[in-house]
Amino acid sequence: MRFSAVDIGSNAVRLLFAEVYKNREGEDVFRKISLVRLPIRLGEDAFLHGMIQQEKADKLQKTLEAYKLLNEVYGVVGHRVCATSAMREASNSIELIENVRNSCGIDIEILPGKREAEIIYENHVAESLNPKGCYLYVDVGGGSTELSIFKRGERIKSESFDIGTLRIKNHLVKENTWKKMKYWLVKNTTKYEPLLIIGTGGNINALYSLAKLKDYAPLFYKQLKDLNGQLKSFTVDEKIDKYRMRPDRADVIVPAADIFLKIMKWSNITEIMVPKLGLVDGIIHELYGQHITATK
Repeated sequence: MRFSAVDIGSNAVRLLFAEVYKNREGEDVFRKISLVRLPIRLGEDAFLHGMIQQEKADKLQKTLEAYKLLNEVYGVVGHRVCATSAMREASNSIELIENVRNSCGIDIEILPGKREAEIIYENHVAESLNPKGCYLYVDVGGGSTELSIFKRGERIKSESFDIGTLRIKNHLVKENTWKKMKYWLVKNTTKYEPLLIIGTGGNINALYSLAKLKDYAPLFYKQLKDLNGQLKSFTVDEKIDKYRMRPDRADVIVPAADIFLKIMKWSNITEIMVPKLGLVDGIIHELYGQHITATK
């Protein structure tokens, strides 16, 4: 059976179409059919102007109109569209949601930061490592950073901070916000002692690839620090040319690395596992679980 999900983020919009089936052992297998990333930067409007301006609102609406048609072509049995930090902050988000609903019947759900973390955990990455272990989940986006501590498969602490790559790029992160995140990390990692960080988001995926790592090999603090130093030595145009980056990745990858390095330092954790999964993958897992429950 097929499902689809959309993540309306601050830096981009992601559309995922996936298939779920049973293998010979009777285990659920999640296979990506198609993942489309569109460079629609809602965060630039929301964080700088307080609202989504007409040009990007139109692009988002056209994207979701096309998404509805693709759902029909793929024959999905369940779909869900979720928005995060930029839409949480935009003063005209309700109007935008109503316009999309009226044009194509698609409902957009604005997720609170803590709910984001729960959905990302639906990928059950930590359980594949050690179900009894304790892990710090870190999701860095354009508008916010979600931190969650999971122990024995349960979320025991979670917080969302208005620290994101686009906010840093535009000098919109307050010093007090950094202090709050540092306090939260020191307090909770000292108490629960997570084994490692599980990092999600487009930028950590890109950093992991640039470090030439694969197959769940950990990314260590020194590796990330050295890589970030290299990236800082190049202009945005040079990063695009040298590393074949998209422009909307090249101008935010250093702020993302800076965030992860601070988190590693404050939490005293030296390695990151990068599963290359994110919010859209978690939504698919939730949709499948809901479908199974509803059809029992």
